[in-house]
Amino acid sequence: MSIVELPSPNYNHRNAPIDILLLHYTGMQSAQAALDRLCDPGAKVSAHYVVDEDGTTYRLVEEEFRAWHAGAAYWGGTKDINAHSIGIEIVNPGHEFGYRAFPMRQMEAVLDLAKDIVARHGIAPARVLGHSDVAPLRKEDPGELFDWHYLAENGVGLWPEPKPCGWSDAEFLLKLGAYGYDLEGPKGAEAAKVRHAAVMAFSRHFRPARLSSLPDPELKAVLNGLIDLAAAGA
Repeated sequence: MSIVELPSPNYNHRNAPIDILLLHYTGMQSAQAALDRLCDPGAKVSAHYVVDEDGTTYRLVEEEFRAWHAGAAYWGGTKDINAHSIGIEIVNPGHEFGYRAFPMRQMEAVLDLAKDIVARHGIAPARVLGHSDVAPLRKEDPGELFDWHYLAENGVGLWPEPKPCGWSDAEFLLKLGAYGYDLEGPKGAEAAKVRHAAVMAFSRHFRPARLSSLPDPELKAVLNGLIDLAAAGA
């Protein structure tokens, strides 16, 4: 795997072990615009890697350091996601500028990079996450067109078989929160809005063909299968 070195000044020291791989899309009109911003000291944002649509991979921050990519975020009780994660930005204009499918050359490069990262750091499959998973009120990326299934088929992350269950909506939400999603949100946030955002984030990741912010029998079955898969250490 060939990596282009493009150092960003936007990082600081870690104070936690690496146990999350966090995937984003750049959400900007071009790869160059994203690289410029991620390397601009005034922007105060960065990522460890950027993967362009042709598969070119840039390293902006060494993994031993804490890059600034997650923002205000939460997963399973952890709030400083930057301290715990490696961040990969994947070039795509995003929902604001003409969201489109991720080319196979790009997905192959993401897979190669991600496999190397999770192997070296021992990151559990259940902790390969999208930005929307950890910040559902604010973020949609990498979004419903990102091929999580392809990654999971090739050993990165999880993709469950649905397991039908008789959960109520309340039980589904309880288990969604136990899995890691934020169901409380920041102080003062409207409870229903927080719950809907978390369900939508789950849908974007694990049932992208039919997005929903409300629980339904299929989403419940998907979560039930995911919980079993994660518990098995798959």
